[in-house]
Amino acid sequence: MTLKSGYPFWLIKDGLPYTFPKLDHDVETEVAIIGAGISGALVRYYLVEAGIPCVTVDARTIGLGSTSASTSLLQYEIDIPLYRLRKMIGRQEADRAYNLCGRAIDVLAEIAGKLGMKEFEQKDSLFYAARKKDEDWLKEEYKARKEAGFKVKYLTAKEAKERYGFDCYGAILSTHGAQTNAYMYAHYLLQHKKRGTELNIFDRTPVENIRHTKNGVTLKTETGYTIKAKKLIYATGYEVVDFIDKDIVKLLSTYAVVSEQYNERKFWKDDVLIWNTAEPYLYMRTTPDNRVLVGGRDVEFSNPAKRDKLMKRKTKLLTADANKLFPHLDFKPEFSWTGTFGATKDGLPYIGPYGKLPNSYFALGFGGNGITFSLIAAEIIRDMLLGKENEDAGLFTFNR
Repeated sequence: MTLKSGYPFWLIKDGLPYTFPKLDHDVETEVAIIGAGISGALVRYYLVEAGIPCVTVDARTIGLGSTSASTSLLQYEIDIPLYRLRKMIGRQEADRAYNLCGRAIDVLAEIAGKLGMKEFEQKDSLFYAARKKDEDWLKEEYKARKEAGFKVKYLTAKEAKERYGFDCYGAILSTHGAQTNAYMYAHYLLQHKKRGTELNIFDRTPVENIRHTKNGVTLKTETGYTIKAKKLIYATGYEVVDFIDKDIVKLLSTYAVVSEQYNERKFWKDDVLIWNTAEPYLYMRTTPDNRVLVGGRDVEFSNPAKRDKLMKRKTKLLTADANKLFPHLDFKPEFSWTGTFGATKDGLPYIGPYGKLPNSYFALGFGGNGITFSLIAAEIIRDMLLGKENEDAGLFTFNR
């Protein structure tokens, strides 16, 4: 599947920072990981830290799938508002899922610091009502978040206008968010404890056949080499539809545009992360080199050609969205791209074993919170491999 097209800003800015070899020999290992984007990279990081031998393979050059297209906003909010999620799965479970995402942001910040990853900024987040009809439920959402322990403040339409300079029907200001560069973050993670004489990461290595047995898993690559492992972790993101026959995800395409570089950094108060209640929702953030990113205008994914054909029109619409919200920006697009992502009915990821594929685990961080979900998946799967009970695993099973 072609997961993205256009010119993702991060890929243009950072190029190919590290190189990895193709697999050119047979391998035996404890754990094999398919996928070396941000999800696979986080899983590998946790396994390496736990002393679990593993080998990572990716069909593409590292990071060139969904990871390079990520807009890299990190929020504890998932695609289903908390007050609604409580009704779907129960208050205790919903609050726990939200708090796990909040904790994940803090842990991602700690890991970035350990790795020397500088493109990680903790930010406030502003969630505003784009429509009058959203005002009542936004207040209900504010109450639910406050009850769940989050530091939030409700802003009236007047207060939001005074602080941030645009019209809306109220907003929730959260003090718990961050922004990063998922593409470079994945590369930093993959360099962790990577020794030249003990290569265990291979890209440009498509796997064309996977055989699951009660004793382990055997992968056969496109070029005929095999990887034998006791366990296999699927971190293939939205391409998981190739491996699972259960209808768990709806594929969508989102569009993103990054502005030209500004001489002066005069964006909006505190450069908060911004998103709204529209369907699909609009989101905005800034970059360290004085640019503005705007994204949204999602459509259902049918095929790459139809998705890509809309790029020019979506770029114009998103540019207009940015200029309507902040006319002073005079937003001029320089980079634009589209990427495919997946959404689940309850907004939660799928993590853990899948019964029909013995000795497998899945790290599927679907939705707008993919990166925080990926960290949660890495922790849960590490615990499972170590034989430790993880009390949160039940939230994300395939059987829910």
